[in-house]
Amino acid sequence: MKRVMNVLLRTGLIFAANMLLSGDMSAWAGEADLKIPDLTSVPFFATNGRMILMWGIAICIFGFLFGLVQFINVMKMPVHKAMKEISELIYETCKTYLITQGKFIIMLEILIGIVMAVYFGWLRHFEANKVVLILICSLIGILGSYSVAWFGMRINTMANSRSAFASLRSSPYPVYSIPLQAGMSIGMLLISTELLVMLSILLFVDPAYGGPCFIGFAIGESLGASVLRIAGGIFTKIADIGSDLMKIVFKIKEDDARNPGVIADCTGDNAGDSVGPTADGFETYGVTGVALITFILLAVKTPWQYPAHSP
Repeated sequence: MKRVMNVLLRTGLIFAANMLLSGDMSAWAGEADLKIPDLTSVPFFATNGRMILMWGIAICIFGFLFGLVQFINVMKMPVHKAMKEISELIYETCKTYLITQGKFIIMLEILIGIVMAVYFGWLRHFEANKVVLILICSLIGILGSYSVAWFGMRINTMANSRSAFASLRSSPYPVYSIPLQAGMSIGMLLISTELLVMLSILLFVDPAYGGPCFIGFAIGESLGASVLRIAGGIFTKIADIGSDLMKIVFKIKEDDARNPGVIADCTGDNAGDSVGPTADGFETYGVTGVALITFILLAVKTPWQYPAHSP
């Protein structure tokens, strides 16, 4: 089996090298080559495709506002002063983590941007404006993943202290109601932001540039999500091990308030279980949407016309 895999790998490398040396790029195609059709030419009962997507933007704005309302509701919930101070301390530490990761993502984007410019500009012979558009959309994708990750971390730290304070009333309902509201907030805002960007590309960008916009957006959000996901997982494991080591040294429980590693452990949990999955969720919806649009454009060559109704 290993020998077969080696043969296949060598064959693929030889084929790629021949393509590069021969300069024959006709067999290369991807999302960047897609052209969005005129949506006004796609009828749907008494309206058309463009109008349906405009209604979709209105729904996205409603979902975005719903997420903000849930955020405000969680923020206004009663919380103990000491618990609030601890949650704010965790938030500030997570904020430092996010700022550090943001600087790293910028440096990584510069490197990936050079690779994209060489690939699309030199190997694929794209026009300069298309290459610039891909780079701009990749920045939008990174900004989207980074922004929703920050929002998820912010509402998560607020919901933690408020659900902990609500548990003192010996009522089980608030203990799961508050995290549920926080989850609905970030979930609706994440999906609404994702769809709003994609619908804006479909509606307000020249159809000839729709493909480059989608591929740049997908690359950017994948890059941001991968960094935040991997780094968040490493961060939470290191913090967890640090808290365990403190438990061994000081002979106290891992979650004991006297353990100096508790705050670091809580910070790591927020970074690994909130920041990473939120950015990853944004990226998942994005690349799935790009794949779905690609499949539809490849499968449907011409818009299907409804038969005319007889009088």
